[in-house]
Amino acid sequence: MAWRIEDAVAQGEIDNTVEGETTGRIWLAGRDEPLILSLNGDCWRDLAGTRLQFENPDPKPMQGLGSLDVDQAGIVGDMTASRKSRVPTVSEEELNELYRERLEIPFEWRNTLYLEWFSEINGRVVIETAGYQLAISPHEWEMDADAEEAQKLANLHAMRDFMAQVIRRRDSEGPEPESAEELDEFAWEERLKESDRLTDAYQEVLEKYMEDVDSEQKEAFVMGWDGLLDALAERDEAEEDDFPDQGAGYDPADGFLSIDDEESEDDFKKLADDSSGKGEDHPLQAKAQSLAMLAMDVIKRDEGPGTPSYQLVTNLLQVSGKLAGVLFGNDSDYEPETGFVLAVLKRCINWLNEAVRACQQLMEGTRDPALMASLEEIRLTIFEIRDSIVELRRELK
Repeated sequence: MAWRIEDAVAQGEIDNTVEGETTGRIWLAGRDEPLILSLNGDCWRDLAGTRLQFENPDPKPMQGLGSLDVDQAGIVGDMTASRKSRVPTVSEEELNELYRERLEIPFEWRNTLYLEWFSEINGRVVIETAGYQLAISPHEWEMDADAEEAQKLANLHAMRDFMAQVIRRRDSEGPEPESAEELDEFAWEERLKESDRLTDAYQEVLEKYMEDVDSEQKEAFVMGWDGLLDALAERDEAEEDDFPDQGAGYDPADGFLSIDDEESEDDFKKLADDSSGKGEDHPLQAKAQSLAMLAMDVIKRDEGPGTPSYQLVTNLLQVSGKLAGVLFGNDSDYEPETGFVLAVLKRCINWLNEAVRACQQLMEGTRDPALMASLEEIRLTIFEIRDSIVELRRELK
């Protein structure tokens, strides 16, 4: 998915003084050579025709950036210093306390530096921050409103093309099994792989467009959900305000949002059913959810992707979410196919194994007795959940 490198940036410059070309150099903490940007396209109007220089007052080396190539040739995404974002108005310590207490977080709207490009080698790279020191030169050429809209549309198409590569949908022209025949575990595994890729892609799209005034339309376009785009257009024409309650959800078999299929087995609909109070939580799912919440309370919240803390929490959240999709209480009338359940449970075992590995790394790296005790409790509970899943798979088989 996207490379988010703002914490590691020490300083850099973006040059769009030549229309149609955006170049730049970006130095990262811990690396001697800067990233060299050579991109087709222009920045938004505020930066188009200018030279932007920026500096991070507190750069921090990030793990996993070793494979980020020096040569960042490709095309521009959205590049602006005036993107509106919500920024918390409390300290990091207060922010963590509010998270733990599940309280509302105070924020204010600020202009944010947002630099995005699509590298031929590394894919999507993003810098998003409100904490840099910026210096912008006078405009050497001016971009009008129409040109800016054209550039934003080109950026939207670039994002759609990138997400299509990430998701890699199955060929809809391929053969499908008879509807009366249940899919086996391995067929469901292939569908779940696609569903996982789509879930990751959608999360990235949400993060980018969630504050946008046209977020629904842009998210649907970028994800390739053309059927949803048509439905949104019809809703807007009819001025209907209750569209989100009409059963839209992702169909893992087709790879797009289905508006009419009320029996869809997609994650969105199942989450909606759960949140409405339909059925009781399965004890195993409830245990997995409690464990994920415990891990979120125990580990540091500022650890980024690739770190043991991040891997521990994300893997436990995956298990909790997927178990919610296939395990239901006695009051539920939803009965997923056995092959589907087996495939999901198998993946949960893999995520739990990764969580154990991350937990062990955290235990080896701490001397805090309290943290060690909490991590030991987490690891023990992971093994308990894993054993229960193994036994459940044995019963289903």
